[in-house]
Amino acid sequence: MTEKLKAILWSIALPGFAQLLKGKYLKGVILIFLEFLVNVNSHLNLIIIYNFQGNIGKAIEAANYQWLMFNPCLYMFAMWDAYKNAKGETPPYLFLPFVFGAYFVTIGLIYSPSFKIGQMLIGPVWLPILFLVPGLLVGHLIKHLLQRLKIY
Repeated sequence: MTEKLKAILWSIALPGFAQLLKGKYLKGVILIFLEFLVNVNSHLNLIIIYNFQGNIGKAIEAANYQWLMFNPCLYMFAMWDAYKNAKGETPPYLFLPFVFGAYFVTIGLIYSPSFKIGQMLIGPVWLPILFLVPGLLVGHLIKHLLQRLKIY
């Protein structure tokens, strides 16, 4: 397993873990603290439980969206930082997939209380996860276009 993949996976487990493993203790502790702060104030664990139980209405009611919208940016920043600090060369515009991923997930959160497929609400967990995929794809596409055009 490469250093960059390890960094991403540890950051997915909890923002700040990869930074702690690389010896960046202050940054790691701050990211972990921020994740717990956002998690508790947004009621994220309760939202996840309600979503997995299929009770999307309760998940939407429990969500504190003003806090919840910090989570995508926090996660993506932690993953970007861990990836860029892992061993190896980092290409220009490396940040773009992470930025667009966070942006699209946030858009998914904004629309999650009302977005339906047929008569079914998707909710504040699944819709943002679904929005991550196009966000990463758009970010990679723009990154590759800028690299191909050699705009540095």
